[in-house]
Amino acid sequence: MTKRWGEQPLRVLVAGGGIAGQALAFWLTRGGHQVTVAERFPALRAAGAQVDLRGQGIEAVERMGLLGAVRGKLVDEAGVAFIDAHGKAKATIMANTSGRGRQTLTSEYEIMRGDLVRILHDATRDDAEYIFGKSVNGFEQDEHKVVVHFSDDSHGEYDLLIGADGQGSRIRRAILPEGFDPYWRIGIHMAYWFVPRIASDSNIRDTYMIPGGRQIMRRSHNPTETQAYFVIREESEDASAIHRAPVERQQEFWASRFHGAGWQTERFIEGMKTSPLFYSQEIVQVRADTWSKGRVVLAGDAAHCASPYSGMGISGSLVGAHVLAGEINRHPGDLPTALANYESALRPFVNEIQGQVNPRLLRLGMPMTQRAIGAFQATTALACFLHIPDLAARLSKEDRGGNWQLPENPVPTNTA
Repeated sequence: MTKRWGEQPLRVLVAGGGIAGQALAFWLTRGGHQVTVAERFPALRAAGAQVDLRGQGIEAVERMGLLGAVRGKLVDEAGVAFIDAHGKAKATIMANTSGRGRQTLTSEYEIMRGDLVRILHDATRDDAEYIFGKSVNGFEQDEHKVVVHFSDDSHGEYDLLIGADGQGSRIRRAILPEGFDPYWRIGIHMAYWFVPRIASDSNIRDTYMIPGGRQIMRRSHNPTETQAYFVIREESEDASAIHRAPVERQQEFWASRFHGAGWQTERFIEGMKTSPLFYSQEIVQVRADTWSKGRVVLAGDAAHCASPYSGMGISGSLVGAHVLAGEINRHPGDLPTALANYESALRPFVNEIQGQVNPRLLRLGMPMTQRAIGAFQATTALACFLHIPDLAARLSKEDRGGNWQLPENPVPTNTA
């Protein structure tokens, strides 16, 4: 028999203390459940590069009552400039701050990942149990429970295991068919790190195109630090394998691909050596036919990573947590129904944001020749002169998530 709401809280283990994991902790604890968040890192991972909120993601944060806290930590990024080898802007697309329409290349809500992680942690740490330095090594389940085995050889018994353990999810590997490849690749790779800020680093993000399908982005997030991004179009085995190599080898790879490329390339390569953060990744989407098996379910990037080029990665995680927690809170005694509803409700949104990533359009933005770069910059400059990006953004009726509507509040009204 289906339990009535409020009869007995569920014991929920969330594997992963990132954006999706903490958003789930927020809504599930407010639904009355006992939530444990297991994070494999020894402390809160309040680091990472700049992220943004768009469309339904903004609404999800507003429903959490955290939009004010987010506004207090926003990065001052006024727009995106496409520059030449001398650093001169050939075209600039400004952020849409009108409060209506669609966000442009830079969002009205730009924030450092670490700041967003801390905001979510401050909102959940008193209600959820956090365990750091511990990961899920395996699990067994039956119709009544999930027995989880941890990396320290301990184990625990739960009603539900949620895999919010990111793009490389181990939970996902355990529930999907052996040999299934969940990654949709677009032939683009990226690395980013921090360098000291200099006087010429403005609040406009610089984008520098280099022949050979290469690109450098510079964006500054505080008075002392600047983010450097190197991006390449490459489908070689070396490029795909480099992200699993030691950091020193990764840095050698990126330096070798960009040495002598002009503008401030050498500054960024030199700063790479002493950066407090360095991250290298292949740009992929995670596409899986199912997000759950029994009492185990996937969330966030583990379920539906849309890639940085969607502009909806963080928003997708927040929206997915909102939907999953809402279904669990409404059907705590009928998890099969809750998890089935989660998939059917969220799939259209995920399909929309993943479909925003068009490899052909991305390749246009990463030209192979100097002539093609010149044509891109001239076309973009004319569009900006005619105010086309600004008008298109303001007059758009929907953002990158389309017209999909965020479901009702995850906390039932009789328990709010």
